[in-house]
Amino acid sequence: MDDIKAMARAAKQRLKSNFWAQCRQNVEDGARQAREKGVSEMKVKSSMFVMVKKEIRGEKQDEFYLKVKNLLDTEGEVSDAIGRLTDAEYYAGLSYEEKQRYTLELSAKYLAALERYRREKEYKI
Repeated sequence: MDDIKAMARAAKQRLKSNFWAQCRQNVEDGARQAREKGVSEMKVKSSMFVMVKKEIRGEKQDEFYLKVKNLLDTEGEVSDAIGRLTDAEYYAGLSYEEKQRYTLELSAKYLAALERYRREKEYKI
């Protein structure tokens, strides 16, 4: 029951703070910019929909993505990105096989974050 009350309070706060009008304005601005650049309006709108949905659910920003975003914003794409993103203390305590698995998983996460970063930069989200 407390969850429902909290969700209702959050919805009421969104209405009071003009959240939906701002969302509509952001979607219209994004669609206009997409038309000007020749990018698909539907892709921009769907990516904005996902962002609004995450915000409503209260999902936290992905810390790993924020680290990757900061690295890409400051340094650009670097050849030793996996090494820079590796948690050195954790990595030191792993066996050889675990180190291999950790590096592969980190690489996959980095590639996904890089794709997300490029998509957000393309659509100026």
